[in-house]
Amino acid sequence: MAAQISMNLQIMKPSACMSKHKQVAGLKESLSKILKLSPTIAGVTLLSLGNGASDVFSSIVSFTRSGDGDVGLNSVLGGAFFVSSIVVGVISILITPQQIAVDEASFVRDVIFFLFSLSSLLAIIVIGRINLWGAISFLAIYFVYVGTVSATQLYKRKNRELLGDRFSTSLAASKNLPVLQSFDDLGDSTSTPLLGYVDEDKPIFDTNSKASLDVHQEQNSGFSYLGTLIYILELPLYLPRRLTIPVVSEERWSKPYAVISVTLAPVLLAALCNTQRENLSSRGKLVTYMTAGLIGLVLGNLAYVSTKTWGPPKKCLFPWLVGGFFMSVAWTYIIAEELVCLLESYGNILGISPSILGLTVLAWGNSLNDLIANVAMAVNGGPDGAQIAISGCYAGPMFNTLVGVGISLVFSSWSEYPSSYVIPIDHSLYETIAFLMGGLLWALVILPKKDMKLDRYMGIGLVAIYLCFLFLRMAMLLVF
Repeated sequence: MAAQISMNLQIMKPSACMSKHKQVAGLKESLSKILKLSPTIAGVTLLSLGNGASDVFSSIVSFTRSGDGDVGLNSVLGGAFFVSSIVVGVISILITPQQIAVDEASFVRDVIFFLFSLSSLLAIIVIGRINLWGAISFLAIYFVYVGTVSATQLYKRKNRELLGDRFSTSLAASKNLPVLQSFDDLGDSTSTPLLGYVDEDKPIFDTNSKASLDVHQEQNSGFSYLGTLIYILELPLYLPRRLTIPVVSEERWSKPYAVISVTLAPVLLAALCNTQRENLSSRGKLVTYMTAGLIGLVLGNLAYVSTKTWGPPKKCLFPWLVGGFFMSVAWTYIIAEELVCLLESYGNILGISPSILGLTVLAWGNSLNDLIANVAMAVNGGPDGAQIAISGCYAGPMFNTLVGVGISLVFSSWSEYPSSYVIPIDHSLYETIAFLMGGLLWALVILPKKDMKLDRYMGIGLVAIYLCFLFLRMAMLLVF
């Protein structure tokens, strides 16, 4: 039954579909370019939002719709624990032979901020209630983190430019060469874009061997049939998203789809708003739908007139990207709402606490993408790939904890304002936070002693901590 639950979660989870993942990744990269965000800032904002949207909205839905934040809290903390222990542990074990070292300042900064965030959350749970200003302060910790990352990168850039100016001046004085304007003129072989880092692998064929070519053709034929079958099975989940999310990438541009998507997107948002408002009369719902339909017709006509059949628009691209990003977020919220309801239903049927399912099944499902993407980036990307993967393993869960739980607490405390919101009582949260902080402290102590080189010793320790926690929770579930 657990396998069936996990399969259902993965089918419903939008990031499980590779085409959806590439679409959102391209959307985030385009937005970061238009907004002129540096790769680092884009990584801790847009990239974290895209990767952690399911955790964030699962938490929001758990607090606001079900009235019980246990599922959301356990899902966010369970996902953070899985990523910071299992994913980091697997990466450390697999790249041990490469003897790759990560940047000490960035690692210590991320881990300390994560520990401070968990300590703040633990204090909130111990107190048992929180007002609106306390919830806003907890959410603001993430913006302090983003500001710290920005200041760190700016400081490093200034130092690099200063060293570059000194180097170019001394070089020009000794060899009578023109002075370079900045260190960037020398090139930076170690700089790597955070978004879109890993290139797709290209198969290499032996053109001199007909037998090898035949084998590859047979394999491609088999994969083609499998891809067709997967496409047919995915179509009922893919088509509604395709018809409501504007896509303006070169490889996926279609004018009919673009016009239909901007026409139907307001209608979907109207349906979502109607489901969120209780005690709304039929007349009010009808007015909402009619208004959304009118807005959709206007936007559809504008899209039809302003776009061409052979390619996406080159001007006024920002509204398209914002609309696509916003609709992707809306779809994530819709699916997260169904996930939480499905989880609660399975919990009632099986007699298992939904918080346990959120801590395990939902957390594993939401973190599977991080496991695959970060491990692949670390193993195949060299030192830069390992640095980005390790940073993502801490920045992503920190985003989910501060933003996901923070926004949930803000909404919940706002509904109780000026009174305080009472935190749901779940004593197992103490164990989860304690083990999670234990894994972070293990990495914080061991890695500097190993000269910041990821090795098997640290990885096995992190995996062992997670397995001990999982064994303890399963034992308590069977006993009680």
